[in-house]
Amino acid sequence: MKLLFDLFPVILFFAMFRWGEGHAASAKSILQDYFNGLISGGAPTLQQAPILLATIVTIAATVAQIGYLLLRRKKVDGMLWISFVVVTVFGGLTIYFHNETFIKWKPTMLYWCYSMALLVSQVVFKKNLTRSFISVLEEEFAIPESVWSKLNVIWIFFFAAMGALNLVIAYNFSTETWVNFKLFGSMGMMFLFMLAQIIYLSKYNKNPANS
Repeated sequence: MKLLFDLFPVILFFAMFRWGEGHAASAKSILQDYFNGLISGGAPTLQQAPILLATIVTIAATVAQIGYLLLRRKKVDGMLWISFVVVTVFGGLTIYFHNETFIKWKPTMLYWCYSMALLVSQVVFKKNLTRSFISVLEEEFAIPESVWSKLNVIWIFFFAAMGALNLVIAYNFSTETWVNFKLFGSMGMMFLFMLAQIIYLSKYNKNPANS
């Protein structure tokens, strides 16, 4: 359930972009009627309309996530705040300048912020954020401190690499390909990355008979 909640803005971005591609005139009309004041230099083109509308929906979805948690008096974790700042800044620039380059940089900046947060927390504050985020593993695995440190380094490099890969896709392929990668490619790689870790950590299983 939490995974679906976390992916909510990404799924909406994909769905709205797809809808906008098939209904470019309607997407442009919505932008002109309701968001024209947010766009510099007049109305966007038909080609720009899908990505701009998808960006607006993503910003709204991220705001809704935080609002929902605050209303329920639940903690808004640091990663969500970082996501909110990055998507608002880069999404806002995309909308204002009607230039998709900014929103394409958003995943990269998000990944690199995550990577830097893990690095700074480990080096400066001597805190392993990876252990905090996936502490649920400790219920099943007796993981040594040295392994937790290695996992933190692995996550640092993984996020750094994902940020670089996003730019490779963004600058060398079509916007449609980048949108597909944003949902399916990056999420698939994240799943495989985590699966590989679980397989590796299986040797630390507290109950080998249940593995």
